[in-house]
Amino acid sequence: MSEVTGDFGHMPVLAERCVALLTPALTRHHPSGAGAVLLDATIGAGGHAERFLSVLSELRLIGLDRDPSALDIARRRLVRFADRVTLVHTRYDGIATALTEAGYAATGAVDAVLFDLGVSSMQLDRTERGFSYAHDAPLDMRMDPGSPLTAADIVNTYDEKALTDILRRYGEERFARRIAARIVRRRAHAPLTSTGELVALVYQAIPAPARRTGGHPAKRTFQALRIAVNGELDSLTSALPAALDALAVDGRIAVLAYQSLEDRIVKRVFAAATASATPAGLPVELPGHGPRFRALTRGAERAGDAEILRNPRSAGVRLRALQRVEPRDNARHGPAGRSIGAG
Repeated sequence: MSEVTGDFGHMPVLAERCVALLTPALTRHHPSGAGAVLLDATIGAGGHAERFLSVLSELRLIGLDRDPSALDIARRRLVRFADRVTLVHTRYDGIATALTEAGYAATGAVDAVLFDLGVSSMQLDRTERGFSYAHDAPLDMRMDPGSPLTAADIVNTYDEKALTDILRRYGEERFARRIAARIVRRRAHAPLTSTGELVALVYQAIPAPARRTGGHPAKRTFQALRIAVNGELDSLTSALPAALDALAVDGRIAVLAYQSLEDRIVKRVFAAATASATPAGLPVELPGHGPRFRALTRGAERAGDAEILRNPRSAGVRLRALQRVEPRDNARHGPAGRSIGAG
């Protein structure tokens, strides 16, 4: 989801590595992927989805996204695979409902799951969405334009303590209190309505020596507001257990995270999934108490120099992957075919 490529937006990050990690789960029964189901929980512009569908001629894919514009782009990009794709407009914490509505069980029904987290450069490139501190635009930052809360609502109505907490928690901004206090003083005279106004305010609030290090001075504030507007971390915390439950035995999950707050959540959930439930000190693993999953990556994998040069967004990526090893009794249920516009 990073560089502009053709008419459909963005180059998928670590696409070949994701294919390598997930394909064994998608070809267990047939090399073409016949009968296999991939859940792309963050389909975006459809770059990863296109790669999987091209490689596996009979793979079925369920793609989720909260952004209607992203779904429109994915629908056009994947039109030649229309009979094998179901697109659903939902946040990724709506996995269980999306699977049920697509005709699958919410547990044990899919062979692989992929998450490509964070804001896409497709969204950053659309100036009017207000995600970027590099261009003046309305203070919006909604991934789903139908959601009620905007960045303008937060900066103009939340009290100083709440603003400070958001900037510290979601932006890890050490000057959170100074920025929040300046926001409150400024809005007493006139509300903040544009990204340009917010950038100028943050620049003034951060001491000059600190402005010269650590990238753009407004980067952490914009990250914090975007996460708060879209409930990203709460959504991810709910989505990951649902995704793990959705996997059939031997199914695999891969998650691409781009900032430390997301990656900490992934790391914590994955650590719990790969831990034994046998009480400490026992000499043998108790039956039924072994780890539910095994790790497919050693910690978090990073992009190599060649990929970073080709696709700069991959510089910050952390990739983690698991495989389910605990058997499930849930029988697979799936439709014979669904339209690409379904959902």
